[in-house]
Amino acid sequence: MKTLIIAEKPDMGRTIAAVVEPRAQNKRSYLEGENYIITWAIGHLVSLAEPDQYDPKYKRWNAEDLPIIPDRFKLWPNARTKDQLTMIAELSKRCNRLVNACDAGREGQLIFHLIRQYLKMPQPTDRLWISDLTPETIRRGFDSLRSDQDYDPLTRAARARSEADWLVGMNASRAFTIRHKTLLSVGRVQTPVLALLYDRHKEITAFDSETYFVVQATFSQKDFDYKGTWQGDRITKREQADQLAAKVANKSAKIVSYTVNESKEFPYRLYDLTLLQREANGRYGYPAKKTLDIAQALYEKHKVITYPRTSSNYVTEENIPVMGNVLNMLKQTSYADLANGADRSRVHKGNKAVCNPAKVEDHHAILPTPKRPGALSKEEQDIYDMIVRRFLSHYYPPAVYNNHDVLTEVEGEQFRTRAKEQLEAGWRVVLSGADEGDSGAKSKSKGKKKSEDGADDGDDELVETDRPFSVKQGEPVHCDAAEALEKATKPPKAFTEGTLLKAMESAGKAIEDEELRDAMKQTGLGTPATRAATIERLKHVGYITTAGKRLDITTKGCAAIELIRGAGVELLASPEMTGRWEQRLHQISRGEASDEQFIAKVKQFAEMIVGKVKLQRPAAASVFAESESARGGGSKSAKGKGRSAAKTGEASEKKPRASASTGKASKAVASAPARRTATAASTSSGPAVIAPCPRPGCGGEIVEGKRGYGCMKFREGCKFVIWKEHQGKKVTAAMAKALAVNGETRKSTFKMENGESVSGKLVLVNSSTGDVQFQPVQ
Repeated sequence: MKTLIIAEKPDMGRTIAAVVEPRAQNKRSYLEGENYIITWAIGHLVSLAEPDQYDPKYKRWNAEDLPIIPDRFKLWPNARTKDQLTMIAELSKRCNRLVNACDAGREGQLIFHLIRQYLKMPQPTDRLWISDLTPETIRRGFDSLRSDQDYDPLTRAARARSEADWLVGMNASRAFTIRHKTLLSVGRVQTPVLALLYDRHKEITAFDSETYFVVQATFSQKDFDYKGTWQGDRITKREQADQLAAKVANKSAKIVSYTVNESKEFPYRLYDLTLLQREANGRYGYPAKKTLDIAQALYEKHKVITYPRTSSNYVTEENIPVMGNVLNMLKQTSYADLANGADRSRVHKGNKAVCNPAKVEDHHAILPTPKRPGALSKEEQDIYDMIVRRFLSHYYPPAVYNNHDVLTEVEGEQFRTRAKEQLEAGWRVVLSGADEGDSGAKSKSKGKKKSEDGADDGDDELVETDRPFSVKQGEPVHCDAAEALEKATKPPKAFTEGTLLKAMESAGKAIEDEELRDAMKQTGLGTPATRAATIERLKHVGYITTAGKRLDITTKGCAAIELIRGAGVELLASPEMTGRWEQRLHQISRGEASDEQFIAKVKQFAEMIVGKVKLQRPAAASVFAESESARGGGSKSAKGKGRSAAKTGEASEKKPRASASTGKASKAVASAPARRTATAASTSSGPAVIAPCPRPGCGGEIVEGKRGYGCMKFREGCKFVIWKEHQGKKVTAAMAKALAVNGETRKSTFKMENGESVSGKLVLVNSSTGDVQFQPVQ
């Protein structure tokens, strides 16, 4: 019999087949050769079942049914990919051995083992653990296959993470939604991230800007000019600043202190996924998810970079020879000049800035592969270029600088000048004038040193230059001019996706518990694989919107954090819980802790959340109301045109499913905050009545308007409206009537955002506003 290889995605499966079975026959959903059958999972073919798949009563959200604590978690096939799951089941019957070739990491283990458990596949299994998809790596991986049982602790940790997120996400989301009569999504990772945005928003809105003045003087010594900033207490009155400028202008001066120190600047760390996403956001404005998708394409489709979902910035000794091969390949590309100028002796096992095996867990840093790139799109080339230049920089010497610090005195007043003079460009030649993201590099111009949140650290301007900076302490100086510059203290900057990713990565630094702080050092909030999905989810559920690069928290997002903290479950909004979880999950993955004990404690936590929320006073509907200006801007996901939250649980550690229903909410669940009023509904004489308005206590009638089906009593405050387009499908009058009367439409075919057609129905999840949600139906 043959061996069945299960890869995570089709491209990976075909690449593996080309190496181990080059003459395999292509059967569309699998490839078959003499010894191996190679197929793929297409992501999550099997997931944890939704609550209503345990009991139909959970389709309606009722407080009496909480908490939902399964004795044993059920598995459920993804309806969109059920054919592929059936194919794997059939193929496995023809094989006496399995190879788990899913992504080498915690979630790759989960994807494979959920399939194996659901299909009850008893065959002995080997594990292929590789970091790139080059033929050499694949051959080496198959030569060193290990038993999948060796990875059992990692499998248990993955399963525990998934079940724990389900318990907290499902119960907390339902509890808060039912209590406060609006759809509130809660999750272990997304809620602390939302709290970061909330706290920054509060800092910004509470900030009281103060005006102050800086006096700057221009000095000359022979034919060399330089500027200095007055040193003294902050000046808050213009008159004082003007008097000081007049006092020193056109006066003789002298240099009372001058120091020069040489410094070296070494190349920035190799990329992990989060650092790549941060810098791509700063340089090109790419959202985190877009960068991840591009990197996945470079890995899976083009095979020109190594595995991108890594948290490491270093490589192991085994990678050094391969990096040499990459350097040789680059000599045949547009990077030839840089590759030829590289000193390969700089990258070796003793260079801890590059090779540090102790800091490499599942995967090494993102590297180019020895495969020469073919045709790449503009966006793919952008990301590939970043990775190649970062790689090449480590083959160059450090940049060398002279740091000048000058103190000039005139009329008893002292002015400071700071200048950074580049002596040797070193590795910076690799940057080739490109923007440098948020690595901490500065352009060759004067600019203020900024703190991480963008606030000024001081008013001394640091001048960066590649031209000689030359003053002599003993020679006379003249103050040619001076001026008073009006300044204002600035609040912290709003988050961008790049700065939020950095905050997620470093979250937990303020935790007092040393053990937890150490655990958070390794993980932060989420993982490299989940952070982009978490940000997208916050947009999707209407908690945040985008304005250019800026991320803004909505009224609903603010209300969610205030209600969570107000319920006495503020741990849900703190990095501390994630720190505790990741600490324990890491121990489970190493066989040092029990997954059963961990899940038992999570169940207790879920029960505690439900109990506390039930005691909370229900929020007024006005708490969630957006202003008209807020509704008009931001992302489509927050505008509420029929796109309510897809799932109440935490995002998985892979790409989220295109659509999954929360189930039909209780008819007590009221207004979704970003929903527009029904002013679009027709109020002309004699409109055809479609159905009675289902809003409790309204008594109005639903009629057809230009853009939707709204209530005739909209002028009296009724906000019920069903929009005419949902999920790419036109909502007919008959469908609107079915929704208003029965709460759901008949089964039909809908087109997903990814272009796939899925059977399902529309469900009325909010009888006060007309919120409609797509629900897949098998």
